[in-house]
Amino acid sequence: MKNYRGDIMTKKNKISMYRQPVILCSLCIFLFTVPVLFAQQQAGRQTTAAYEMEMLLNASEITYGQAARFILEASDTAVFTNADEAFRYLTENNWVSEKISADQTARLDVVSGIFMKAFDLKGGIFYTLTGQPHYAYRELVYRSHIQGKTEPGTKVSGEMLLFITSRILSVNQTGAAQ
Repeated sequence: MKNYRGDIMTKKNKISMYRQPVILCSLCIFLFTVPVLFAQQQAGRQTTAAYEMEMLLNASEITYGQAARFILEASDTAVFTNADEAFRYLTENNWVSEKISADQTARLDVVSGIFMKAFDLKGGIFYTLTGQPHYAYRELVYRSHIQGKTEPGTKVSGEMLLFITSRILSVNQTGAAQ
């Protein structure tokens, strides 16, 4: 038997001739499946993020752990898969009092302090001197990030957390003075 060049085909040449298309097909399959798998992974992440946003919007009260995880990720400070890990980050960096825990219902003044530190917002003289959550709350009210009738001890809902985050992000993106 002769190949297309007129050479005599040996058993070794026949096997070699059949391997090339198999290798080529395998390479093509690999090159086409990797982008598809990557796209599915990205879609899974977007679905997870959308699910988390929906869960936050439906929550009438959130915990400090949930708030910490969301705020840290929104501010590009850190990304955590677990709310307890995110809260541990806050306590290790002295952003919150050691008296509160990750599973307690979040209060607006403490969450305001987390916002101020995570987004590196500069506060007024009292916040600068004391770093107290009450003055962080007052600063966010002054900047109109917190709107409506609220008190520092108000329980934070998921909708409120998303609203405040979007206000802070929109001001940071426009480059307005802080």
